[in-house]
Amino acid sequence: MSLLQLRHLTTLHSLPFAPKLHHFHFSTRKSLRFSFSASASTTMAKQVLVPIANGTEPMEAVITIDVLRRSGADVTVASVEKELRVDACHGVKIVADALIAGCKDIVFDLIALPGGMPGATNLKDCSVLESVVKKQAADGRLYAAVCASPAVALGSWGLLKGLKATCYPSFMEQLSSCATAVESRVQQDGKVVTSRGPGTTMEFAVTLVEQLYGKDKAAEVSGPLVMRPNQGDEYTITELNPMEWKCNNIPQILVPIADGSEEMEAVMIIDILRRAKANVVVASVGDNLEILASRKVKLVADMLLEEAAKLSYDLIVLPGGLGGAQAFANSDKLVSLLKKQAESNKPYGAICASPALVLEPHGSLKGKKATAFPAMCDKLSDKSFIDNRVVVDGNLITSRGPGTSMEFALGIVEKFFGRPKALELAKVLIFRLFYKLKLGRDMA
Repeated sequence: MSLLQLRHLTTLHSLPFAPKLHHFHFSTRKSLRFSFSASASTTMAKQVLVPIANGTEPMEAVITIDVLRRSGADVTVASVEKELRVDACHGVKIVADALIAGCKDIVFDLIALPGGMPGATNLKDCSVLESVVKKQAADGRLYAAVCASPAVALGSWGLLKGLKATCYPSFMEQLSSCATAVESRVQQDGKVVTSRGPGTTMEFAVTLVEQLYGKDKAAEVSGPLVMRPNQGDEYTITELNPMEWKCNNIPQILVPIADGSEEMEAVMIIDILRRAKANVVVASVGDNLEILASRKVKLVADMLLEEAAKLSYDLIVLPGGLGGAQAFANSDKLVSLLKKQAESNKPYGAICASPALVLEPHGSLKGKKATAFPAMCDKLSDKSFIDNRVVVDGNLITSRGPGTSMEFALGIVEKFFGRPKALELAKVLIFRLFYKLKLGRDMA
């Protein structure tokens, strides 16, 4: 056995997973609005606007939406384009709830802008959005932005004057001309919250929950999300029975999605693997390309699974989410693909509910060490490695939830492209970390 190590490159950040499933209903206040109630809480849902555009960074948009909806916020995803569907970065397609023109007369408790380029520029150039955010600021209500958007949008609109703010490193010089630029991962100054990039977005989103609902609600949302308590701590990816993951030049990777898939997990996996230049096929396990994910984010697949199944893959990797995992388990076509993949000793993987609800019942974890979402681990026949955030056992990789999704995706990058590529991506994502593959025998 060999020991692969990724040492300190930056400091780590952690991310979240789902506490408990929230109910949703259509609001009578406006069409295409979703409201998620947090259990028996009687707290009125806060109204939140998340605008998206062509070129938006999908991780930043989806993480923000997902985490805020977990808190019970009524989040409207609004397209600033002429259509509801936007083509986000890295080939991710998101369908908004409404057009921005339909939101201009609504009072929001929070407006949160994702970044990405040219997404941030497209947000900045939207006159309706500019007027809505300027009124938000003038009325003393909360507004926020991440990545390029603090500098490109908020700064250009003059909404950061005299305030401390942060943004993606390559936009710091631009930010310094319109704000007091600081290098915090998340920066709050009065009614403005800013953050740095994909790798800081969950911290950003949890901070927004705290601003809307208080510390107790933020703790309730973040606690079950498998977040790391200290962002600078070392984390490990445990590897047993190391083997080379082979491919012909460019890895061909299948990522199935279904109604009920966890959108954060799906988007982080797709986004990061495409950043690594893998060829990622997103296939819908259902009759439609558009799926309604677990927190009601609407994603559009590249093709139906029936078509995708005609191709061969170097890796098949399943996102989680309770409804999505159940749909995967009930798909004879997908189960057959997974079994053939495992029997051919080719890589396959799953995160969150999917190891327990898909791989375990169909025999794909037999003789393997794996982990899963904490509440699902009792369904695994072998629980000896369940406390690890990411486990690689030969041709199998498993992980725990949204809060481990970046580590999970970077682990896949490591296996196909090597340590330097994974470190390079981690740096780009502002995912500051110690990153290490550790032999299973060291943990016995």
